[in-house]
Amino acid sequence: MKLLPLLTGLLLAGALHAANAQNPSQEKVLRYAFKIAETGFDPVQITDAYSKAIVAGILDAPLEYDFGARPFKLRPATLSEMPEISADFKTITMKVRPGIYFSDDPAFKGQKRELTAADYVYSVKRHYDPKLKSGNLYLLENVRILGLSELRTALMKAKKPFDYDREVEGLRTLDRYTFQLKLGVGDPRFVQQFADAGFLGAVAREVVEFYGDKIMEHPVGTNAWRLADWRRSSRVVLEKNPNYRDERYAEVAPPDASPQLKAEVAALQGRKLPLVDRVVIDIIEEAQPRWLSFLRGEADVIEEVPIDFAGIAMPGGHLAPNLVKQGITMTRYPRADISLSYFNMEDPVVGGYTPEKIALRRAINLAVDLDKEIRLVRRGQAIMSQGPIPPVAFGHDPTFKSEMTEFNLAKAKALLDMYGYKDRNGDGWREQPDGKPLVIEYSTLADGERRQLAEQWQKNMAALGIRMTFKIGKFPEQLKAANAGKLQMWGVGWVGTTPDGDTFLALGSSAASGKANKPRFELPAFDAIYEKQKTLPDGPERQALMTEGQRLLIAYAPYKFHVHRIWTDMAQPWVKGYSRNIFVRDFWKYVDIDPSALPQAN
Repeated sequence: MKLLPLLTGLLLAGALHAANAQNPSQEKVLRYAFKIAETGFDPVQITDAYSKAIVAGILDAPLEYDFGARPFKLRPATLSEMPEISADFKTITMKVRPGIYFSDDPAFKGQKRELTAADYVYSVKRHYDPKLKSGNLYLLENVRILGLSELRTALMKAKKPFDYDREVEGLRTLDRYTFQLKLGVGDPRFVQQFADAGFLGAVAREVVEFYGDKIMEHPVGTNAWRLADWRRSSRVVLEKNPNYRDERYAEVAPPDASPQLKAEVAALQGRKLPLVDRVVIDIIEEAQPRWLSFLRGEADVIEEVPIDFAGIAMPGGHLAPNLVKQGITMTRYPRADISLSYFNMEDPVVGGYTPEKIALRRAINLAVDLDKEIRLVRRGQAIMSQGPIPPVAFGHDPTFKSEMTEFNLAKAKALLDMYGYKDRNGDGWREQPDGKPLVIEYSTLADGERRQLAEQWQKNMAALGIRMTFKIGKFPEQLKAANAGKLQMWGVGWVGTTPDGDTFLALGSSAASGKANKPRFELPAFDAIYEKQKTLPDGPERQALMTEGQRLLIAYAPYKFHVHRIWTDMAQPWVKGYSRNIFVRDFWKYVDIDPSALPQAN
């Protein structure tokens, strides 16, 4: 049987399924899938993109990105106006709009609970609580909010719990709706962090204290959604927050929007948000069932069409004719991300700063055939990385070329030979300079794409004479082990939350060791560059520093930077207004389901 007729048949079968699943007389439901499981829903305790996406739909940050505007632009979310920022970027004052309410919850004891400035102050302070081990604390400590790190350190030394009631100079409420930050370092872009609800979304103190250690299971916020059901690593269901404020659809279509999308955006103007009643997110780790679920109409949207099916779904980068005929739409966009592998710098085999350890890592990197990785595994849905900063972020220099894209097996072998990594016993595998076995364990996931990437790694390392084994596991467990410094190598992605390269340079900051900087790389020369670029306005001087920082990361090689991914999403014909802003996690409230476009059962 030919594949295209098979796909058409699946779509016809999906039409019947969709007719049963979506009834015009019932609530509108948006269905799609994550390929990686969530870890929980407390913004202080999560660092993965999937959990943060859920949290961003439930909690509100003070700011948000204009959904359709390009270049990317901030606007107030819960604020009455844009923040007031001093000329030296060291004082930021924000005014919360009155009349915004949390969703109802037993923690509020039957009272309607208004969002206030104190909620944002409390939510920032939670990242400083040592008990919670915030993975994003470094983003706040980088700007040295006056008094907070000092308070944290003093209480830790005294072995006392964090004092949330202690006022500090750098973070305080001025009145019920106004709060102010005072920074030790003027950072022109720090305010962008306040558009990430997965990081700085407002939580209520009563909720945190009510649920205690169970707070990861009970997110309560002021945004468009509330958690209706959660089956860990299986399904997340969100429903409209009845207390959500009266927000109306007033978006613009992105500049590259199709005529169809422009018409849909025009038709949605003035509609109350969110546009659908529920969002159902299934966790489907394997690519084939996730793709078939979309083809059968069980999913309204597929985020990141699996690369295994790229040639079928979008040959040559164009939507396949059979899918066009079905009315399916395609949205293609570069991600603000980097796919990387890291070396644990504290590991006795691959870590360290001595010449032979650096040579080992650089030789491994030189032996990675990125061209084959992109063609054979990623099916052309990526571009090679010269360094960590992606093209969509400030700090990316299109003229910068580095060793990261060089595939040179002869050079890699010569490096290893020079520094004593040789096959001493004739078994075909190299040993360490001291004669001990050289075996590298690479941690990865079980899905089809990761299996193919592992196969490429194994072929590359075998050609180099290095024995590599693989540790297969679930993402939440591997993330926990990575944060604890227990993985020797790990392949993972890092996603930016702002249109700036700082978060990618943070991959090398010692202040982010064990957090963004999972290899625990520490180099004073890099730290000095990283800290200086933070204080500069965007321009040639900052760009030069960011490029030099990338050079140091490449020279010491705590990472192998692989690719910047290109994602392609697809939507069923009954989904209206679907587009993506890569800095808006909760796109769901801007998308509608048109009951009249749903397939009808015979």
